[in-house]
Amino acid sequence: MFLSIDVGNTQTTLGLFSENGTLDRQWRMATDHTDTADELHERLYGYFQMFGLDIGQLEHASVASVVPILTEGWRRILRILLDEEPLVIDAARDCGIEVIAPNKHGVGADRVANALAAKITYGAPAIVVDFGTATNIDVVNAQGAYCGGAISPGLLLSAQALFARAAKLSSVEIVAPARALGTDTETALQSGLVIGAAGQAEGLVRRIKAELGIEGAPVIGTGGYAPVVAEATDLFDHLDPDLTIRGIREIWYHRAVKRAARHGA
Repeated sequence: MFLSIDVGNTQTTLGLFSENGTLDRQWRMATDHTDTADELHERLYGYFQMFGLDIGQLEHASVASVVPILTEGWRRILRILLDEEPLVIDAARDCGIEVIAPNKHGVGADRVANALAAKITYGAPAIVVDFGTATNIDVVNAQGAYCGGAISPGLLLSAQALFARAAKLSSVEIVAPARALGTDTETALQSGLVIGAAGQAEGLVRRIKAELGIEGAPVIGTGGYAPVVAEATDLFDHLDPDLTIRGIREIWYHRAVKRAARHGA
């Protein structure tokens, strides 16, 4: 079994793959920046037990993390479980896709994973819009390279900031309203948050396509709030909730194949 781990600022997504690369199970847990390696080990073991899985059958793993304080914790427990060094993805190392950036270390591992999975699944060029803590737009150009994108505050982050600073507003369910014109505070907030996020994504994607001359590129929506935003726009050609964890595995697989070739396996 192979384990993909995508450590985000708010949630950590884990994907368990069979030997042939099929995603067998996926689960999410809250990202707690105070977790120790022992606590991460306990939580991981608990998930395996809950689903009746044998953690001893885990053979390989790879981590994409935007939370440095947790990266070493995951590395430590996986090293113990696997008796090998897990792959911690770094855009400055070979990830199976060319990364065009002056500072590759500054490119998030999850963004490179999105780009590689999009290229493999949908071809090049392609544009990914990932609705997580931040909303990331990741672009694969016509030559098949990751060439950049855009980052903006995520939908939930924007909502929390608004609720925290506007005393007369209270939390509302984050769903797409029937109309852009809100008729009360709740629907006005839903319009501003959800339809606003859709409009922002539409505008950025339109400009990126024009700048690169890739008007026909497919647009892939992923991340926890992609289905919600998709109800407010026709921007997406595909919704792919497993894109990032598949990309994490693809990066590991690319490096494993190269390593085997070097050793004549």
